[in-house]
Amino acid sequence: MSGSSRLRAVFMGSPDFAVSSLEAVARTCELVLAVTQPDKPAGRGRKLMPPAVKEAALRLGVPVSQPVKVRDGTLAAQLQALEPDVIVVTAYGRILPRAILEVPRHGCINVHASLLPRWRGAAPIQRAVLAGDRETGVAIMRMEEGLDTGPVFRAVQTPIGPEETSGELFLRLATLGGDLLAAFLGEFPEVPPPTPQDPTLVTLAPILRKEEGVVDWTWSSGHVLNHIRGMDPWPAAVTGREGTPVKLYRPRPSPLARPDDAAPGEVLAVDRAGLHVACGDGVVLVAEVQAAGAKRMPAQAYAAGKAFKKGEGFSAPARGETE
Repeated sequence: MSGSSRLRAVFMGSPDFAVSSLEAVARTCELVLAVTQPDKPAGRGRKLMPPAVKEAALRLGVPVSQPVKVRDGTLAAQLQALEPDVIVVTAYGRILPRAILEVPRHGCINVHASLLPRWRGAAPIQRAVLAGDRETGVAIMRMEEGLDTGPVFRAVQTPIGPEETSGELFLRLATLGGDLLAAFLGEFPEVPPPTPQDPTLVTLAPILRKEEGVVDWTWSSGHVLNHIRGMDPWPAAVTGREGTPVKLYRPRPSPLARPDDAAPGEVLAVDRAGLHVACGDGVVLVAEVQAAGAKRMPAQAYAAGKAFKKGEGFSAPARGETE
């Protein structure tokens, strides 16, 4: 339908990552509805906060639906009445039932933040950084009932920077996904058929849990570097000092050699660059930290406020601090 008429589209998405895709659909299609998650309590006051997609859709003048359930038939009936040509889904947060997948004339397509079939699931960006992947990308696939199992129409690759965090990669891939989607929708449905995913190359990207943030200093220095980057901004890599949690940010390889008698987690030196911490097989430089109840700050400033004694270092945080 890349001629005079525009596709009649519904968009489904929720977080900041999905806003660029929403805007791409609004530019290229007749966007008749945005479906997003219900408002959720957030912050210390537990005030109800709208999803980013809701705020963006309202700014664009697009009607918004926030169903609590997607499998009771109500949403499917609402969508059926709109007679969409296509439903575009980006980080909606729910697996859609067949009743919804079968509504649009040209099917449902999904914008996914990985090079499928690698990193199917809820946290593909973080899992790619945590694994030390050197590249990732965005894929557009035809949706099926399974979790990110559908055939792929097209994908675009991008390198992951050696110091890039999950949060920084989120921003880049969101923009990349919106651009890829806009170009795709400009041609859809007159596009080549999608390519089935290779089942032998599948890896899974389960949602992150807060307790996964804890650093094990017996890991290799490369593993620790990837862990701190991958856990930024949430839940943040966390270690312990005298039983209290300390969050770690902005890691880099340290130029220091690891002494043979250094204990994992031992702070070997403090300088303007940060804290040089011994790992299982090397040394990691941590440039920024955040102690419990304090603001994020340069690691040198943190150490100046409470100096490390010779041989002192980090260990596991107290039980309950990461739960």
